[in-house]
Amino acid sequence: MVSVVVRCRNEERYVGYTIQSIYDYFGYDVEIIIVDNESTDNSIRVVNTFEYLNIKKIDIKKNDYTPGRALNLGVQHCTGDYILLLSAHCQITEMDFENDIKKKLDNGYVAVWGKQIPIWNGKKISQRYMWSNFKDKSSVNYYCKWEDRYFLHNAFAFYKRDTITENPFDEHWAGKEDRYWANDMIEKDKEIYYNYDMKCHHFYTDRGATWKGVG
Repeated sequence: MVSVVVRCRNEERYVGYTIQSIYDYFGYDVEIIIVDNESTDNSIRVVNTFEYLNIKKIDIKKNDYTPGRALNLGVQHCTGDYILLLSAHCQITEMDFENDIKKKLDNGYVAVWGKQIPIWNGKKISQRYMWSNFKDKSSVNYYCKWEDRYFLHNAFAFYKRDTITENPFDEHWAGKEDRYWANDMIEKDKEIYYNYDMKCHHFYTDRGATWKGVG
Protein backbone atom coordinates (compact mmCIF):
# COMPACT_ATOMS: atom_id res chain seq x y z
CA MET A 1 0.00 0.00 0.00
CA VAL A 2 1.01 3.60 -0.63
CA SER A 3 0.74 6.22 2.10
CA VAL A 4 0.53 9.89 1.13
CA VAL A 5 1.63 12.64 3.53
CA VAL A 6 0.07 16.04 2.83
CA ARG A 7 1.20 19.10 4.76
CA CYS A 8 -1.65 21.57 5.02
CA ARG A 9 -2.26 25.10 6.28
CA ASN A 10 -5.20 27.11 4.94
CA GLU A 11 -5.41 25.22 1.65
CA GLU A 12 -9.21 25.14 1.19
CA ARG A 13 -8.85 26.29 -2.43
CA TYR A 14 -6.70 23.37 -3.61
CA VAL A 15 -6.60 20.53 -1.08
CA GLY A 16 -9.68 18.94 -2.67
CA TYR A 17 -7.87 18.76 -6.02
CA THR A 18 -4.92 17.18 -4.21
CA ILE A 19 -6.97 14.45 -2.57
CA GLN A 20 -9.07 13.78 -5.67
CA SER A 21 -5.91 13.29 -7.73
CA ILE A 22 -4.58 10.83 -5.14
CA TYR A 23 -7.81 8.83 -5.42
CA ASP A 24 -7.74 9.02 -9.22
CA TYR A 25 -4.34 7.29 -9.29
CA PHE A 26 -4.57 4.93 -6.31
CA GLY A 27 -8.29 4.34 -5.75
CA TYR A 28 -9.37 3.15 -2.32
CA ASP A 29 -6.10 1.27 -1.70
CA VAL A 30 -4.31 4.32 -0.35
CA GLU A 31 -3.69 5.86 3.06
CA ILE A 32 -3.67 9.65 3.33
CA ILE A 33 -2.11 11.49 6.25
CA ILE A 34 -3.10 15.16 6.52
CA VAL A 35 -0.66 17.05 8.76
CA ASP A 36 -2.58 20.22 9.52
CA ASN A 37 -0.78 23.30 10.82
CA GLU A 38 -3.65 25.08 12.60
CA SER A 39 -5.70 25.89 9.50
CA THR A 40 -8.23 28.65 10.12
CA ASP A 41 -10.13 28.29 6.85
CA ASN A 42 -12.27 25.41 5.52
CA SER A 43 -9.37 23.10 4.67
CA ILE A 44 -10.40 20.33 7.06
CA ARG A 45 -14.03 20.68 6.05
CA VAL A 46 -12.96 20.00 2.45
CA VAL A 47 -10.84 17.05 3.58
CA ASN A 48 -13.83 15.62 5.44
CA THR A 49 -15.90 15.48 2.24
CA PHE A 50 -13.68 12.54 1.20
CA GLU A 51 -15.14 10.37 3.96
CA TYR A 52 -14.95 7.25 1.77
CA LEU A 53 -11.12 7.32 1.82
CA ASN A 54 -8.69 6.19 4.51
CA ILE A 55 -7.65 9.62 5.78
CA LYS A 56 -5.94 10.36 9.09
CA LYS A 57 -5.78 13.96 10.30
CA ILE A 58 -2.77 14.87 12.44
CA ASP A 59 -2.35 18.28 14.06
CA ILE A 60 0.89 20.17 14.46
CA LYS A 61 1.00 23.47 16.33
CA LYS A 62 2.17 26.56 14.50
CA ASN A 63 4.93 27.23 17.03
CA ASP A 64 6.19 23.65 16.67
CA TYR A 65 6.14 23.63 12.88
CA THR A 66 9.07 23.17 10.56
CA PRO A 67 8.77 21.39 7.21
CA GLY A 68 10.97 18.52 8.34
CA ARG A 69 9.13 18.07 11.63
CA ALA A 70 5.74 18.00 9.90
CA LEU A 71 6.92 15.41 7.39
CA ASN A 72 8.55 13.22 10.03
CA LEU A 73 5.35 13.38 12.08
CA GLY A 74 3.30 12.31 9.06
CA VAL A 75 5.68 9.47 8.27
CA GLN A 76 5.36 8.16 11.83
CA HIS A 77 1.65 7.56 11.16
CA CYS A 78 2.16 5.84 7.80
CA THR A 79 1.66 2.10 7.45
CA GLY A 80 2.40 1.76 3.71
CA ASP A 81 5.74 0.50 2.47
CA TYR A 82 5.93 3.40 0.01
CA ILE A 83 5.32 7.05 0.83
CA LEU A 84 4.39 9.95 -1.40
CA LEU A 85 5.01 13.44 -0.05
CA LEU A 86 2.57 15.77 -1.80
CA SER A 87 1.84 19.45 -1.27
CA ALA A 88 -1.74 20.45 -0.42
CA HIS A 89 -1.69 22.71 -3.48
CA CYS A 90 -0.44 20.12 -5.95
CA GLN A 91 -2.57 17.97 -8.28
CA ILE A 92 -1.14 14.76 -9.75
CA THR A 93 -1.56 14.77 -13.53
CA GLU A 94 0.66 11.93 -14.78
CA MET A 95 2.52 8.97 -13.27
CA ASP A 96 2.83 5.18 -13.31
CA PHE A 97 3.53 3.93 -9.81
CA GLU A 98 3.52 0.16 -10.32
CA ASN A 99 5.51 -0.04 -13.56
CA ASP A 100 7.83 2.92 -13.08
CA ILE A 101 8.20 4.60 -9.69
CA LYS A 102 7.94 1.47 -7.54
CA LYS A 103 10.53 -0.33 -9.65
CA LYS A 104 12.97 2.56 -9.33
CA LEU A 105 12.61 2.59 -5.54
CA ASP A 106 12.96 -1.21 -5.40
CA ASN A 107 16.09 -1.00 -7.53
CA GLY A 108 17.91 1.23 -5.08
CA TYR A 109 16.96 4.86 -5.65
CA VAL A 110 16.32 6.46 -2.24
CA ALA A 111 13.88 9.02 -3.67
CA VAL A 112 11.99 9.63 -6.91
CA TRP A 113 10.74 13.17 -7.48
CA GLY A 114 8.66 14.48 -10.33
CA LYS A 115 8.19 17.42 -12.65
CA GLN A 116 6.09 20.25 -11.23
CA ILE A 117 4.24 22.51 -13.65
CA PRO A 118 3.57 25.95 -12.09
CA ILE A 119 -0.01 27.19 -12.41
CA TRP A 120 -0.60 30.86 -11.63
CA ASN A 121 -4.22 32.07 -11.65
CA GLY A 122 -5.16 29.11 -13.85
CA LYS A 123 -2.33 29.71 -16.33
CA LYS A 124 0.79 27.65 -16.95
CA ILE A 125 3.69 30.05 -16.56
CA SER A 126 7.26 30.01 -17.82
CA GLN A 127 9.62 27.91 -15.73
CA ARG A 128 11.89 30.58 -14.28
CA TYR A 129 13.47 30.85 -10.84
CA MET A 130 13.10 27.64 -8.83
CA TRP A 131 10.88 26.16 -11.54
CA SER A 132 13.81 25.97 -13.96
CA ASN A 133 15.00 22.88 -12.07
CA PHE A 134 12.11 20.80 -13.39
CA LYS A 135 13.69 19.78 -16.67
CA ASP A 136 12.13 17.96 -19.60
CA LYS A 137 14.56 15.07 -19.22
CA SER A 138 14.97 12.56 -16.41
CA SER A 139 18.29 12.48 -14.53
CA VAL A 140 20.10 10.99 -11.54
CA ASN A 141 21.40 13.18 -8.70
CA TYR A 142 20.35 16.42 -10.38
CA TYR A 143 22.64 19.34 -9.47
CA CYS A 144 21.20 22.85 -9.23
CA LYS A 145 23.91 25.26 -10.37
CA TRP A 146 22.44 28.41 -8.90
CA GLU A 147 21.85 26.80 -5.50
CA ASP A 148 25.24 25.09 -5.85
CA ARG A 149 23.97 21.80 -4.45
CA TYR A 150 21.98 18.72 -5.35
CA PHE A 151 18.26 19.27 -5.76
CA LEU A 152 15.13 17.47 -4.59
CA HIS A 153 11.63 18.85 -3.98
CA ASN A 154 9.20 17.36 -1.48
CA ALA A 155 6.05 18.84 -2.99
CA PHE A 156 5.90 15.71 -5.18
CA ALA A 157 8.34 12.97 -4.18
CA PHE A 158 8.23 9.22 -3.44
CA TYR A 159 10.26 7.30 -0.86
CA LYS A 160 10.30 3.91 0.77
CA ARG A 161 9.06 4.19 4.34
CA ASP A 162 12.15 2.43 5.70
CA THR A 163 14.37 4.99 3.97
CA ILE A 164 12.77 7.97 5.70
CA THR A 165 12.39 6.33 9.09
CA GLU A 166 16.09 5.44 9.03
CA ASN A 167 17.06 8.84 7.57
CA PRO A 168 14.50 11.38 8.82
CA PHE A 169 14.42 14.97 7.63
CA ASP A 170 16.30 17.56 9.67
CA GLU A 171 13.70 19.31 11.82
CA HIS A 172 15.73 22.44 12.49
CA TRP A 173 15.59 24.03 9.04
CA ALA A 174 12.86 26.58 8.29
CA GLY A 175 12.82 25.44 4.66
CA LYS A 176 14.51 23.34 1.97
CA GLU A 177 14.69 20.29 4.20
CA ASP A 178 14.56 18.26 0.98
CA ARG A 179 17.78 19.75 -0.41
CA TYR A 180 19.69 19.16 2.83
CA TRP A 181 18.43 15.58 2.92
CA ALA A 182 19.38 14.99 -0.73
CA ASN A 183 22.91 16.27 -0.26
CA ASP A 184 23.39 14.18 2.88
CA MET A 185 22.20 11.05 1.09
CA ILE A 186 24.32 11.63 -2.01
CA GLU A 187 27.36 12.13 0.22
CA LYS A 188 26.58 8.58 1.43
CA ASP A 189 26.77 7.36 -2.19
CA LYS A 190 22.99 7.07 -2.58
CA GLU A 191 21.13 7.95 -5.77
CA ILE A 192 18.05 10.12 -6.28
CA TYR A 193 16.01 9.97 -9.49
CA TYR A 194 14.33 12.94 -11.13
CA ASN A 195 11.46 11.42 -13.12
CA TYR A 196 10.20 13.59 -15.97
CA ASP A 197 7.40 11.07 -16.62
CA MET A 198 5.91 11.84 -13.19
CA LYS A 199 4.08 15.17 -13.30
CA CYS A 200 1.84 17.41 -11.21
CA HIS A 201 0.33 20.87 -11.32
CA HIS A 202 1.68 23.12 -8.56
CA PHE A 203 -0.84 25.89 -7.93
CA TYR A 204 0.13 29.41 -6.92
CA THR A 205 -0.13 30.36 -3.26
CA ASP A 206 0.98 33.72 -1.92
CA ARG A 207 2.23 32.01 1.26
CA GLY A 208 4.64 29.67 -0.50
CA ALA A 209 8.36 30.40 -0.66
CA THR A 210 8.38 28.47 -3.94
CA TRP A 211 6.53 31.35 -5.58
CA LYS A 212 8.77 34.27 -4.53
CA GLY A 213 9.42 36.49 -7.54
CA VAL A 214 6.51 35.09 -9.53
CA GLY A 215 3.52 37.12 -10.59
